[in-house]
Amino acid sequence: METFDLLAQGLLAAMQVQNLVYALIGVTLGTAVGVLPGIGPALTVALLLPVTYRLDPAGSLIMFAGIYYGGMYGGSTTSILLNTPGESASIVTALEGNKMARKGRGGPALATAAIGSFVAGLIATLGLAFIAPTVVKFALSFGPADYFALMVLAFVTVSAAFGDSALRGLTALFIGLGLGLIGIDLQTGQTRLAFAIPDLLDGIEVTTLAVAMFAIGETLKTAADREQVDAQVMAVKGSVWMTADDWKRSWASWLRGTFIGFPIGAMPAGGADVASFLSYSAEKSFAKNPEEFGHGAIEGVAGPEAANNASAAGTLVPLLTLGLPTTATAAIMLAGFQQFGLQPGPLLFTNNASLVWALIASLLVANFMLLVLNLPLIGLWVKLLTIPKPWLYGGILVFATLGTLGANGAMSMGIGPVRISFELVLLLAFGILGYLLRRFGYPIAPVVVGLILGPMAEQQLRRALAISQGDPGILVHSPISIVLYVVAIIAVGLPLIMRLRGRGAVLGQLATDED
Repeated sequence: METFDLLAQGLLAAMQVQNLVYALIGVTLGTAVGVLPGIGPALTVALLLPVTYRLDPAGSLIMFAGIYYGGMYGGSTTSILLNTPGESASIVTALEGNKMARKGRGGPALATAAIGSFVAGLIATLGLAFIAPTVVKFALSFGPADYFALMVLAFVTVSAAFGDSALRGLTALFIGLGLGLIGIDLQTGQTRLAFAIPDLLDGIEVTTLAVAMFAIGETLKTAADREQVDAQVMAVKGSVWMTADDWKRSWASWLRGTFIGFPIGAMPAGGADVASFLSYSAEKSFAKNPEEFGHGAIEGVAGPEAANNASAAGTLVPLLTLGLPTTATAAIMLAGFQQFGLQPGPLLFTNNASLVWALIASLLVANFMLLVLNLPLIGLWVKLLTIPKPWLYGGILVFATLGTLGANGAMSMGIGPVRISFELVLLLAFGILGYLLRRFGYPIAPVVVGLILGPMAEQQLRRALAISQGDPGILVHSPISIVLYVVAIIAVGLPLIMRLRGRGAVLGQLATDED
């Protein structure tokens, strides 16, 4: 009953006019950018971080949550109509969705994606509301050594889950950990790696790094890519509504996708791409007409899209209760919490309970908004696909620069009368670093996670060693820390096994299509 009461209080806060406006802005922006190839919710949230710096924490976090849900759905529009996924989690949707669009059934494909997203988002958000308090009660028993083990688990899972190479993920992570050492040591007061630059004494701003790595780096990568493929947007023919047979074939897929996506998203080594691959494999196994797969089976759209959005809610379980980001967007949302002085974890539910429950309740509101917005505005989303890429990425570059200036615009360096913001210098430098990492196949999210969680891991490690008077055995003294280290070891191999299993079915389908 306590959870129902807290959720009801959260709904009252989320239904305030101001928060409804923030949620509406979030789902609209999230869907609008989600349909654009190569631009996902992580980039959008990163761009908005500096802009929301002066908003109240509840409003900005509610907006971020709306962007998260909207971006996850928006990628399906591009996959179905353009055969170009907006992000990795929408790859599977393109297999059957685009085949349906080529047969003139793009409308039902978009409809089953929208309704499946609604069903999955609703069930998964309720699951988040009821599971999170239990996880919090368990996490409140953690000591410094347990928290350090939890950070190690975060580092290992982030490095293993992002990208195709765990080694490259670890390399990117250590770049972030190195950046986290810059500034004044909070325990000794000594300056570290500041190179006599006063602007570095407070460390690297997470918002500057996030905007640079995601927005500037992506823009430079696009500008350097000469291979521009002119894909044809499939027109939405006929009605967008589903037939009775479409409903009959989709409802079970929505439920299966939800119950596959939510637990996988909540796992430290999970993710929406893993959930969507496994959902596609499951739908093909359960299908009464498996011969239709590869030729426009609606179950191949309904299941993965439900898994995709259920996983989005699932990733908020470790983020809110333990402070563990399992996706790139979750890592940026973690930075959003920190810019307001909030640290996700068990104490967040104790010290900022009203904000957390308003955020969870706003996910339910955003889910209803998505259902109402998406189907009537399909024509508008399709028109967004025609925006020329030079205009699109040029706008992103300007927006990122102005946003960084607005949040951290102090003029602090230059020669003579020419003065520029030191933050802009860092923005360009980290943007170039982001481009180089993309160019050579290194993931971006571990760098941001390393900067955010690195100082926290160092603080917990030093506290644990201080308690034990320097005895490193305290790090493996409690059963909780031992279990977390074991999970970290498993997490290195688990994403590889899950991806291989899910992608095996997808690659097999592609091979069948070629034959």
